[in-house]
Amino acid sequence: MLPLEGVTVIAVEQYGAGPFGTMLLADLGAEVIKVENPAEGGEVGRHVGPHFFGPGNSHFYQSFNRNKRSITLNLKHPEGMAVLHELVRHADAVLDNLRGDLPDKLGLTYEHLKAVNPKIVCAHLSAYGRTGPRRAWPGYDYLMQAEAGYLSVTGEPDGPPARFGMSVVDMMTGLMTAFGLVSGVVGARASGKGSDVDVSLFDTALHNMTYLATWYLNGGHNQGREPRSAHPSLTPSQLYRTRDGWLFVMCNKEKFWPVFCDKIGKPEWGDDPRFRSFKDRLANRELLTVLLDEVLGQRDTAEWVEILGGAVPAAPVLDIAQSLENPFVSESDRVADFSYPDGSAPDGTGKVRMLTGPVRIGGERLPTRPAPALGADTEDVLGRIGIGPERIAALREQGAL
Repeated sequence: MLPLEGVTVIAVEQYGAGPFGTMLLADLGAEVIKVENPAEGGEVGRHVGPHFFGPGNSHFYQSFNRNKRSITLNLKHPEGMAVLHELVRHADAVLDNLRGDLPDKLGLTYEHLKAVNPKIVCAHLSAYGRTGPRRAWPGYDYLMQAEAGYLSVTGEPDGPPARFGMSVVDMMTGLMTAFGLVSGVVGARASGKGSDVDVSLFDTALHNMTYLATWYLNGGHNQGREPRSAHPSLTPSQLYRTRDGWLFVMCNKEKFWPVFCDKIGKPEWGDDPRFRSFKDRLANRELLTVLLDEVLGQRDTAEWVEILGGAVPAAPVLDIAQSLENPFVSESDRVADFSYPDGSAPDGTGKVRMLTGPVRIGGERLPTRPAPALGADTEDVLGRIGIGPERIAALREQGAL
């Protein structure tokens, strides 16, 4: 039994952040019922290219929606909202990732839904929050990275500002929202009273600044970009050149430095007064970078990983293809075939190959169901709450489904 079995989440979601969070809930056993407006072709992520398994089934959509269920429902139609209320009556939570002013307009807040289910938790993931001067502003990950300072600490000092290579704020905010939602459900089951849970992209991006923010707020230190992706206060903790590429070494505890020196054939550096402590090495980082480039440049990256692995924290710098073909990944269950129950994936293979979730429960792999087709579960989900075929047909005729 998975830990979230018996938890039902109604997901009014789109694109990346919200779907990422609910996907993690679905991995852990929650029934995530994805609400999609058929008049709009379902959620926008289905149509984000450039790679597709078939119409309305992009690689992007599959990457954020495994293990979920999909129903068609038009929440702008009064009958569609009536159906939502019937779903809420049997659910634990409703999650939306809409613009901050929309949950109230659409009736997705606790104030609107508590009469239907007083224990319902309403989790809202927005760009800038549901209050304040930006509540109606649209917003996306890269904007948050820009305004929260990420671009100022990413890349080389003499280069232009650079964003993180992935939509890390989206994914962190999805995770934060899932965490807030589960916490709200635990509280509601104990108290009998639900609540609103609010998380924003901006607040998550800002909170992720952690110690860099503390440095500035208390010491006035405004951290900028460091060469070679270096840690601002520890060294060696950066990129170094090898004979055929790059190696990232992180001696982030003092105990690793003498071991590293022994492994690279320079044991005398362990007691060298220029490099003996964190403070010494930081003061002489430029010199140390030159010396380590010279030593590490005598072997290929793979050789150094073999020499250092398990003794000194080090990793090769790989591209996307290399990272997925890495035996540590490819020879494990970190990548799997997600098979359609009837073997009829849109591309004819009957399966979608994707990453599995990062959480393990009891050492077991979590479910691997591919993302559902648009409305694939409408009849089943609505039938369970007493909406039969005749009413479903009528709702479709009215444009509510």
